[in-house]
Amino acid sequence: MSMMTKQRLDVPLKIKSVSDSGEFEGYGSVFGVKDSDDDIVMPGAFANTLKQWGEKGGLPALLWQHRMDEPIGIYTEMNEDEVGLHLKGRLLIDDDPLAKRVHAHMKAGSLSGLSIGYILKDWEYDRTKEAFLLKDLDLWEVSLVTFPANDDARISNVKSAFARGELPAQKNIERVLRDVGLSRSQAKAFMAEGYGALSLRDAETDASILNALKTITFE
Repeated sequence: MSMMTKQRLDVPLKIKSVSDSGEFEGYGSVFGVKDSDDDIVMPGAFANTLKQWGEKGGLPALLWQHRMDEPIGIYTEMNEDEVGLHLKGRLLIDDDPLAKRVHAHMKAGSLSGLSIGYILKDWEYDRTKEAFLLKDLDLWEVSLVTFPANDDARISNVKSAFARGELPAQKNIERVLRDVGLSRSQAKAFMAEGYGALSLRDAETDASILNALKTITFE
């Protein structure tokens, strides 16, 4: 299954080393690990995009907080290994005051994560693992972020997609429904058949569901 909308995937900051010159090494994504959004990045998920970047003679951008107008350095190497997306980068600490600040926070351990900006090209839902298997990602940038995205940010991203005339990925809408109180089965039933698919036999449950749904407005 594919969905051509831009998305983000937040991961814990897995930095192996940070040098005084601004060079760092670590993992932007780890394979086979189920995250809090029930995503599992599969081995090979970055193979196509890294090949395409290589053919263009470049690598995805190194940004601060996903801000396209605030690059803070460059990635010098990206490749898949048995662990995940291994990367090396260099912060431009001699020429960019923001990069110098970010470097100081990286060394102090006060940055909480990396966030990958990508287009999801192929995924499937594994009922046994109860997880979304991300199989092919079109990687655009990897940002250093202060805080990973929260529930409100996911809701905002879904609303923004509708506002742009785009259809959000099904799994993102399911997550929003779960964030506001629906169970996994209720969210899937709602996506498959609409509100009428939810059980109407339990008045208390219905009231809870209705109140949860009222908190989402897609203007």
